Amino acid sequence: MRIEIHVLQNFAPSNLNRDDTGSPKDADFGGYKRARVSSQCLKRAIREYFKEEKLIAPEHLGDRTKRLAKAVADMLMRKGKDAKDADRAARLAVSTFLPKSVDEKEKEHKSPYLLFLGQTEIERFASEVEKNWEAFSAIPSEPENPPPDAEATKAPKRGRGAKPKPPEGPKPPEGFDKAIEKLLDGGKAADIALFGRMLADKPKNNVDAACQVAHSISTNAIHSMEMDYYTAVDDLKPEDTAGADMIGTVEFNSACFYRYANLDIGQLLVNLQGDADLTKKTAEAFLKAFVLAVPSGKQNTFAAHNPPSLVFITVRAGSPLSLTNAFVQPVRPDHQGDLILNSVRKLDRYYGIFAPQYGDKDRSEAALWCQFTDAELWPNEEASLLKAFRKSTWDATISAVAAKAFGDGGAA
Repeated sequence: MRIEIHVLQNFAPSNLNRDDTGSPKDADFGGYKRARVSSQCLKRAIREYFKEEKLIAPEHLGDRTKRLAKAVADMLMRKGKDAKDADRAARLAVSTFLPKSVDEKEKEHKSPYLLFLGQTEIERFASEVEKNWEAFSAIPSEPENPPPDAEATKAPKRGRGAKPKPPEGPKPPEGFDKAIEKLLDGGKAADIALFGRMLADKPKNNVDAACQVAHSISTNAIHSMEMDYYTAVDDLKPEDTAGADMIGTVEFNSACFYRYANLDIGQLLVNLQGDADLTKKTAEAFLKAFVLAVPSGKQNTFAAHNPPSLVFITVRAGSPLSLTNAFVQPVRPDHQGDLILNSVRKLDRYYGIFAPQYGDKDRSEAALWCQFTDAELWPNEEASLLKAFRKSTWDATISAVAAKAFGDGGAA
């Protein structure tokens, strides 16, 4: 069983997700430039919303970090270990588990890439280090300035371009690697179960994502980015001194976004180790967060806190189905409706053609929530598939979806 979410959300001038030049991200679609918010940005906003609104208990959330050694050391200190010994053991443990971990000596110990680990997994890692405390204490410390490897410094012979092997790290205590591989099972962390993870050096500990989140694109075309030229004045400068003391520009746009995601309930249940209650809570939290979380980019400048205008959710079997192609031809406001209303009507018409052909018979339940009256959305009693599934409130929508997806509480 799969839950699919379709959202139309119109944002006032904003820069929710910027590229490396500071410009709002965009994409070409249907031959037109569109505003875009990346899936990575949306997932980050969802994870933050979980924490802010306390939708998921802390022990069922994960952290992305390169600072696993510090987290383990802190836990060891809480277990009564000396700070210096705990830090050394944690660094050695992480370096033996991930051979490419970078030890910057007196600086922080960081892994070469972000690790996505559940709180319980980090706690288990620390417990395993404590269990092997004597073995890690017996590992000799590496000199701060090791002598250069004579073979590594030799110039390669002509015709032989092979690079020298890097020096091996400390040897782990016997059985440590296998123990850690068993412990890193996702830790029943909701966000890891939803979004998955990849550990390049430990593929056995990868987690297949239970949900897919699309890049949001605007239903309308974006012809050019707009520029905000701003100035700032020094409040304490002499009154006879004219001119600005800081100037700059910020790019922004305004767009109505189509947002799409799907959630595989069966995969989520597997990732959460068969915990049906946690699966249901995670699915409901994801629905709420996907719909209500807003990216934080430049919000202190623009405060674009605009709620969705339409949320359409289906619970169905079969392959996932995005409705993005409803907007191949960009939406324009006209005498019949504004940008939002015309986007809703276009989605409705496309779904009316699409649903009978590709999956209407497989749809188990659908729920619509919006901020408009029926008369505003569908004037002149236009035929509508979406209208039949309208719910009065967002809570009613969540309840209808959860009831169909989980029945009496068991995962579908």
